Amino acid sequence: MNLSEYALNPALYDELLTASGRARPGLAPLSNFLRRASPHTLALKRDAADLAIKTLGISFTVYSEGANIDRQWPFDIIPRLIQAEEWRRIETGLKQRLSALNLFITDVYNGQQIVKDGIIPADILSSSKDYRPECEGMRPKFDVWAHICGTDLIRDKDGCMYVLEDNLRVPSGVSYMLENRNISKRILPELIERNQVLPMDDYPSRLFDMLCSLSPRPIKSPEVVLLTPGIFNSAYFEHAFLAQRMGVELVEGPDLMVDTDDCVYMKTVQGRSRVDVIYRRIDDQYLDPEAFRADSMLGVPGLMRAWRAGNVALANAPGVGVADDKVVYTYVPDMIRYYLNEAPLLPNVPSYLCSNPE
Repeated sequence: MNLSEYALNPALYDELLTASGRARPGLAPLSNFLRRASPHTLALKRDAADLAIKTLGISFTVYSEGANIDRQWPFDIIPRLIQAEEWRRIETGLKQRLSALNLFITDVYNGQQIVKDGIIPADILSSSKDYRPECEGMRPKFDVWAHICGTDLIRDKDGCMYVLEDNLRVPSGVSYMLENRNISKRILPELIERNQVLPMDDYPSRLFDMLCSLSPRPIKSPEVVLLTPGIFNSAYFEHAFLAQRMGVELVEGPDLMVDTDDCVYMKTVQGRSRVDVIYRRIDDQYLDPEAFRADSMLGVPGLMRAWRAGNVALANAPGVGVADDKVVYTYVPDMIRYYLNEAPLLPNVPSYLCSNPE
C-alpha cells in the first residue's frame, strides 16, 4: 500500500499520520505494515475477515418497510489503535461521567435537590418522556441505576475526544466489539501482538460478576438471566452471545412470572426457579404490562412490583432513560461539577438549547 500517495486532509484529524506524514506515536508498526502490504495481501485479509464473520454468524437486523433483513456485520480490517496513555484519560473521564449520571438519577427520583439548587430546570424533568414516576423513592443496590453504559465518542479535527451521547436505557454493541477483536487477532495476529494490545476477552465474566453482586439474596450462586424481546430484535445476536458467554439462561417474557410473594420465578422443566438478577434488554415501556404499556407481550406482569419490593435486581434499572435525554445531555458537565466537585474530563459536543435565549 503506497502511503506516499495518501492525501492528508487538513480539515480532519488523521488517526494514523501527523500533518507531516509521519506515523503518530506508537503507531509505527501499523504504518509499516500498511506500507509493506500489497493490494493483494489486503484483499486476502478482507476475504479472511468476511469468511470469519459468516462462519461465526455475526449479523444484525435492519427494519425497513416492514421487512426484517439480517445483514452481515461490517468490519474494517485496518484496526484503530489508541495509545494506552490516551485510553487511560478516556477511561477516567467515562468513569467520572457515569458516576455523576448515577448520582443524578438517584437525586431525580429522591428529592430532586439539583432542581432545588437551580442547576437543572424542573420542566426539563417533568417533560421528559423517559421520566418514570414508578421509580420515585427507589434506591437500587449500591445506588447504581446504570450498570452498563454505551457512551458514544467522536474525535474532532483538533484531536480531542468528545462525548456524543450517553446510552443508558438498553445499551448494545459490546458483542460486536468482542468479535471484532477476535477477527483482528485471526487476520492480523502479528500486528496485535507487536502492539501489546490490552485484552478484553474477560468482559463477559466481569459482566457476570457485576450482575451477581446485585443479587438481593446473600447466596453464593444467584440466578441470573438475560431477558430478550426475542429472535426478531435487531440485537438478538448479542443477547444470545452474552448469555452463552456468561453461562446464564436467555429468557423471554413468558418464561418468567411474578408470584403473590412478589418474587420472580423462571419456568423450567424441573419446576419453578427463583430469579435474583435480570439483565434486561427490553425498553422500559415494554418491561411490565401492569406498570407501563398494557399491550406489551414482551415483558413480565408484576416485574416492577418485584423490583420495588427489593426481591429482584434489574440491570439497567428502570427509569435510567431520564439521564440520557438529549436535553439533559447538555447539563452533564454541570452535573459533574455539582455532584463530584470536579471539572469534566471529557467535553460534550458543543450543543445549544433552543429554549435558552442566550
